[in-house]
Amino acid sequence: MTAALKNMTSRVKPADGPTVAGGYAKGLLDFAVSKQASENALLERAGISPDDLADPDNRVPFDKFKALMYAAIELTRDPALALHFGEDVDFAELSVVGLIALACDTLFHAFMEINRYNGLVIQVEGVGLGPRFQLVQEDGKSWVVDSRQNPNCFPELTESGWARIVCGTRRFVPEGKLFVKEVHVTHAAPAHRAEYERIFRVPVVFESERNALLIDETLMFNKVARTTRYAFGVLSERARNLLESLEQATTTRGKVENLLLPVLHKGEPSVDEIAKELGLSRPTLYRRLKAEGTTFEKLHDELRHKLALHYLDGKKVSVNETAYLVGFSDPSAFSRAFKRWTGKSPRAR
Repeated sequence: MTAALKNMTSRVKPADGPTVAGGYAKGLLDFAVSKQASENALLERAGISPDDLADPDNRVPFDKFKALMYAAIELTRDPALALHFGEDVDFAELSVVGLIALACDTLFHAFMEINRYNGLVIQVEGVGLGPRFQLVQEDGKSWVVDSRQNPNCFPELTESGWARIVCGTRRFVPEGKLFVKEVHVTHAAPAHRAEYERIFRVPVVFESERNALLIDETLMFNKVARTTRYAFGVLSERARNLLESLEQATTTRGKVENLLLPVLHKGEPSVDEIAKELGLSRPTLYRRLKAEGTTFEKLHDELRHKLALHYLDGKKVSVNETAYLVGFSDPSAFSRAFKRWTGKSPRAR
């Protein structure tokens, strides 16, 4: 396997359950430290090592991020720390997704891109890597609605998210205008309710039926673009690659592919060994792959196809070497498979 391909498939380590980007968790850590909390104490209470946060694209388990938030609130003695984190720390300092937003043409474009890549920043229950927010039209009003499940189990995420949106969009609308006109949260009013009033500066409805922002849709197309279209393209490409890596690391298909890559050249892989590596029984592995719309045999065949094209397009290995690298002991069998995949002989590439 080439170094480039290895890097592509191992960029994001597999994790069980929702995760948070290392850069986002590091932003919270640094913010709490700036408020006089002990960095070592924060890391110890959260069960996070400095290595976990060294790479902003690394993944930190969501539960550890929650523990970090709770530790930060306690050690800073600031019950409104989540609100202040959203108010004071620019999204662009925390994630490539924030940088993409600054390169968008309009607030609407920024919303679409943030929603597209939000899973790179935070995966939440019931949403995963999919779009977390919805634009909803009701009775002539426009709402941004948070679709995550069980939000009251961690209202601090609502606090920081809404504060970041409300405060972050103020710089892109004319003075005296309000992009967010009303804030709704499903949790009860906390003791630090006064901070909601100070930060949001609009009516806040507690114990609402949903977490939502009432917005002025006439301002959705106000200009944002603080960086060039070239920057947008570069950043978007990086985000796409990261999202693809994260999808590979969190789906059963992706986990199987990562296990197959190092042993592909050995020929037919052992389903039982792959299942064992994943801590699954053979039937459970087949059932999970079926739920993702594939089979072990189909996945194996598609991976061979993809890698064969990768090797031959690079023109660094011969057809016979490619056959070996993707697990064919007989070059003629590889040629037949390649013709089935592409309709052409591998020597015609």
